[in-house]
Amino acid sequence: MGIRVATDIGGTFTDLVYMDEATGALGFAKVPTTPASPEQGVVEAMEEAGFASREVRDFIHGCTVVINAITERRGVRVGLLTTLGMRDVLEIGRGNRPDIYNLRYQKPRPFVPRRLRLEVEERLGPRGEVVTPLVEEDVQRAAEVFLKAGVEAVAIGFLHAYANPEHEKRAAAILGKALPGVALSLSSSITREWREYERISTAVLNAYVKPTATTYIQRLDERIRKAGVTAPFHIMQSNGGTATVEMAADAPIALVESGPVGGVAGAAFVGRELGHPDVITLDIGGTTAKTSLVRGGEVAVTTDYHLERTSRWAGYPVKVPVVDIVEIGAGGGSVAWIDERGSLRVGPKSAGAEPGPAAYGRGGTEATVTDANLIAGRLNPDFFLGGAMTLDRRLAEEALRPLAARLEVGVQEAALGILRLVNANMANAVKIISAERGHDPRDFALVAMGGGGPSHGPLIARELHIRTAIVPPSPGHFSAFGMLETDIRRDWLRTRLIRLDGADETDLTGPFAELEAEAVRAFEREGISRGEILLERRADMRYRGQEHTLSVPIPGGILDGSAQEEIARRFHAAHEDKYTFRLASAIELVNYHVIAQGVVSKPSRARLGAPSGPSLTGERRVDFDGEGTLPTPVYRREGLEAGVSVDGPAIVEETAATTVVYPGMRLHVSDFGDLVIETEAAS
Repeated sequence: MGIRVATDIGGTFTDLVYMDEATGALGFAKVPTTPASPEQGVVEAMEEAGFASREVRDFIHGCTVVINAITERRGVRVGLLTTLGMRDVLEIGRGNRPDIYNLRYQKPRPFVPRRLRLEVEERLGPRGEVVTPLVEEDVQRAAEVFLKAGVEAVAIGFLHAYANPEHEKRAAAILGKALPGVALSLSSSITREWREYERISTAVLNAYVKPTATTYIQRLDERIRKAGVTAPFHIMQSNGGTATVEMAADAPIALVESGPVGGVAGAAFVGRELGHPDVITLDIGGTTAKTSLVRGGEVAVTTDYHLERTSRWAGYPVKVPVVDIVEIGAGGGSVAWIDERGSLRVGPKSAGAEPGPAAYGRGGTEATVTDANLIAGRLNPDFFLGGAMTLDRRLAEEALRPLAARLEVGVQEAALGILRLVNANMANAVKIISAERGHDPRDFALVAMGGGGPSHGPLIARELHIRTAIVPPSPGHFSAFGMLETDIRRDWLRTRLIRLDGADETDLTGPFAELEAEAVRAFEREGISRGEILLERRADMRYRGQEHTLSVPIPGGILDGSAQEEIARRFHAAHEDKYTFRLASAIELVNYHVIAQGVVSKPSRARLGAPSGPSLTGERRVDFDGEGTLPTPVYRREGLEAGVSVDGPAIVEETAATTVVYPGMRLHVSDFGDLVIETEAAS
């Protein structure tokens, strides 16, 4: 027995949650993020938490280092080695451009310039057969070009390498000798799925961030070891599970949504406990707002993921398992500004942790969402971060005054305008993850988390006619808490086209058995015994003649005739659920998928104990926009007992978040301390 620790680095704050395995008790810490040296913030959070480092049994970390390196274009110079004739695959991409009526549409600019995209003579067939042997002299010549150009990483992406990785491995061996110290990323080591554009794009992005991510992970590992932690160190992956440091350093692109997925996992857990297996998450931090959708208590994972994709821009495909998340640049530190047409805009630029919102008093002069919330009375200037930081209303007003003058309104009205706009942006993100994908948001509960989620979430839920909003305990640390709810996880995928009807049971079962054996061997090398490993089968399937697939759970054991009938039934049901119809066409299995999880101990939420102090701490006037400025009771969250009900308007304050309950809403406290808000209680 000992303690398990999870840390999450955001754009503004670094959070830490730890659990005592003997008692189940949780502890928390929150410190400003240190952008120049993110690992320093982790160490400072450990110091603030005050636990004994020698008692740590497992250390889990989620970070934004990969996504930030990509979005801010701070990766390294990359070269691409590919099959003869495939040099321009990154530029050609896919023909189905999203903004079809825009005659000036620009495709995403490749992360590798054309002069560093080099071809070699080799060719594999779609079954992995060698059509043309690898010409090793071409690889040597490419190495000379890369060396002269000063590349720091090389992506290797050969046609049909998903079916046979030998040519990529041989090319890597040659480059490894010719380019010592240069990071290599093989497409076949990252994903064994087909689709050459997506696979090569993933390899390139992995190469682009690999030196940066590897250096960061190594520095953090060194720092926590110096701090006395000897326990295993795991990194949160985008698939909703954790990985070893070695796995993460080899394929850092799998960490692209490392931080936010912890919150999604935690929200699924809370939803199940409260009888809401279908939830939409809304995680609002200092820099971004993230939203995801959970159905039946299960977190949705996809390999059809695109970075930076919008309704009018294709983005960059990432062919690794990623929890399906929509992310926008809207958080507490998002800066309000006036565009060239004189319209108010909010984000995506953020004041971040340094200097932060103007109200922090650290030199920030631009108006942010936090400043607007303070002026509207929704934040307590004397109880920000539990009183660890004082907000300065005068500085917030000074920051908003230039905006208000340009908009020809008062400072108060400008603040409300900022809040209206950022709420609309967040509501649109929720619509993208739900309504635009065929889900009615009214069928879900909204789980609001992050430092800003409880302030904005209830109103957004009401605007979307979501009847229930849930604010879990310690929402400002919730992504880190969710990491404690995850297992060690790794996904094995292989493309192999097999027609279901009339398939031989050996041919059908064989690929799953091979992947399962590979998964068990990999986990046993990490010290996880067979009894601690859970294996789950899935397959990406389609009707014959279709282009895209649906992921379907597959039974274990031998896939005989009765199992094949069950697989067909599941696929028909999944297709009808998503597209409202089914066909009599033949069914194909396209991708075999085995999910392996190493089970770890998880926190079980304690029921709420006796309140630690008075719940009602005072009253202040709060501007609820269209509903007026009203005298509003203020409650301290730790003083609210289980079963208590509060009618809006009300404010509930805690160390790292403020929950805003609007007029007409009703809040009650669950047995576990969740704030369950009925957004239309008075209607």
